[in-house]
Amino acid sequence: MNHDRTPPIAALDEGRPPTHPAELRAWLENMVCGHGYSAAEAASALGLSLSAVEDAMQRLRLSDTALPPVPPGAPLRVLPYPGGRHPRLGFFDGAVAPQRETKFSVFAPWATRDYAVVDLPEAIWWQHGLLYLAHDHDDAPPTPWRQQGLRLPRLEWTQLPGGRLSSQRRLPNGVAFGAEVTPGPDGVNMELWLENGSPEPLRDLRVQICVMLGRLAGFAAQSPAHTLFRPPFAACRNAAGTRWVITAWEGCQRAWGNERCPCLHSDPQFADCAAGARQVLHGGVSFFVGTDIEAELERRRGLGIP
Repeated sequence: MNHDRTPPIAALDEGRPPTHPAELRAWLENMVCGHGYSAAEAASALGLSLSAVEDAMQRLRLSDTALPPVPPGAPLRVLPYPGGRHPRLGFFDGAVAPQRETKFSVFAPWATRDYAVVDLPEAIWWQHGLLYLAHDHDDAPPTPWRQQGLRLPRLEWTQLPGGRLSSQRRLPNGVAFGAEVTPGPDGVNMELWLENGSPEPLRDLRVQICVMLGRLAGFAAQSPAHTLFRPPFAACRNAAGTRWVITAWEGCQRAWGNERCPCLHSDPQFADCAAGARQVLHGGVSFFVGTDIEAELERRRGLGIP
């Protein structure tokens, strides 16, 4: 079991080659300048050889220089997570071949390359078991699509004005879900929706939304001493106790974390959804600089957050 070892770089056939030069440039800027990828990691994500990536970097006159910092008070930087580098630091057998189309990075206000990876959604459960899973996991019950030998198509985030992101997927049974991410000066607001295009009512619609912290400096050594759970809030501090990451969702049915990833969860539940109906949930991830986390959570409760 590969709980803690560094995962191997993904095989080239798991990469996603760009279809035109502008797409290649955009992904290289995302990976190398935004996320600080090595050329080898970028090659894995793009499904290209290392030499092809190095040649493209030279031809496009790109360097590994970080993107410019976001001005104070401006919306935080949000980017689609490119894959090629596992978003976790451990417990890799619990997330084999993670799909990038549900994952985005929100960059901390205190450093240009400190970011959390949000999996929106990581999983959706329904009355029959597991409806959707954003990675492979041999110990998880199979989704109906895996049982039927169906491979869901690869998708990408749509990038919108103002740094917003949106996504949507329709499953083979007609159930559709999607997300929208809107950055603000101290975090992101998120919307997750589900539409029932199937003939049967949907019940017990529990959702897992994972906030992975391993790429935030000072947050990798998560432990019970560093975390706080006050549903709907789940929060984690850095080693110094001066910086916090907070996530919360309306309809939260479980607030928890996994120190092996490390990650935070405020996992919500949709109301039951009749055939033809639509349900919506709202949540967020925010950054807090300070030591009085209890006061910050009370402040956020008073604002009606999430």
